[in-house]
Amino acid sequence: MSTNNSPASPPDASWTAPRDEAASPNQTGATHHAPRVLAVLGLLMAFASISTDLYLPAMPEMAISLHASTGAVELTISGYLIGFSLGQLLWGPVSDRRGRRLPIAIGLLLFIAGSAGCALASTASMLVSFRAIQAVGACASVVLARAMVRDLYTGARAAQMMSTLMTVMAIAPLIGPSVGGLIVRVASWRAVFWTLVGVGLVTLALLRTLPETLPPTRRNSEPLWRALATYASLVGHKRLLGYAGAGGCFYGATFAYIAGSPFAYMNYHHVSPELYGVLFGAGIVGIMLVNQLNARLLSRFSGDRLMQAATLVAAIAGLVLALNAWRDWGGVAGLAVPLFVMVSTTGMIVANSIAGALSLFPEIAGSVSALIGAVQYGTGILGSALVASFADGTPSSMGTVIAVMNICAALSALILVRPNPLDQHN
Repeated sequence: MSTNNSPASPPDASWTAPRDEAASPNQTGATHHAPRVLAVLGLLMAFASISTDLYLPAMPEMAISLHASTGAVELTISGYLIGFSLGQLLWGPVSDRRGRRLPIAIGLLLFIAGSAGCALASTASMLVSFRAIQAVGACASVVLARAMVRDLYTGARAAQMMSTLMTVMAIAPLIGPSVGGLIVRVASWRAVFWTLVGVGLVTLALLRTLPETLPPTRRNSEPLWRALATYASLVGHKRLLGYAGAGGCFYGATFAYIAGSPFAYMNYHHVSPELYGVLFGAGIVGIMLVNQLNARLLSRFSGDRLMQAATLVAAIAGLVLALNAWRDWGGVAGLAVPLFVMVSTTGMIVANSIAGALSLFPEIAGSVSALIGAVQYGTGILGSALVASFADGTPSSMGTVIAVMNICAALSALILVRPNPLDQHN
């Protein structure tokens, strides 16, 4: 395959492949060491959750220690999301040109430096700045781990691997807050960030066990400035926009849930923090179960079909949630049940949308992964901001934003991602 192909040149083909699809050049070697490779890739993809969920319980103590307002400390989340979203746009083209392992290593060094800076911060503004540096480093691990999956696997197998990795990823938000709370209880909030320094160092050591999945013969030889301009042609690709819209709008709904659910449950319905943790954890378990279901169903149905069906389910759940929130029907259950259904569909929507997008342009998988990630987190910022902007003390703003975002995700999947008549699964 030529490394100089224009991103606009590949045909608008479905990413799913016939069942007898031949393995990619790297797939045989990857299969031999699959458990080890998947474990390290799962750790890399979990950096988005590890670097945030671990320190959430420390936020009140951070505000007191730094003599800062709650709002100032909450900006550490916004700063992280912005850095995480924009940083991906740099790492993608760099990895297509230089390979995957070196950019991940540089990103891990930035993550370690940012985490150490957070631990040593003396003001809230310093903390926000170092969180942004931490995010730029962390996003390299996430975006390039996805690209490595596409380097190693193709077709339905790539989506199956993505589902498996997302199951591993789900462990981080499931246990992260509890581990962070334990660290704060026995030490201080600064110890949380020193723990992240240790995680970064261990991951950097484990990176040596991963093979380089993008050999020099398959790298993009274009100058970096031209590679960055590739994004302009990518956003004009209808099918790619469908995958990006489905996954991105769903992320907007997910971040609206993350931003609004604490207030909807604990402030409005007076749920205890312990019960809120159970409700939040139930959603994570739902993600893990549907991820495994998705991996099994991919042997019978195309990823496009599964993604479209899941976005429809999420849209219906969002409408039920909005109706219950506006009418105050069902109490806590009226929120918890549709939210559980919506969150659980992550296992089919995100894995299949990412795998579908990456399959369109395998020669620039890093850039595509970066663009998809930037759209997801950018829309996530929008979703959480909309919930905050329209907050009125009730769950209605959260329900409305989630419903609108999920409807947009379903429309993107159904209108822009057309079935491929050559795909025997359809």
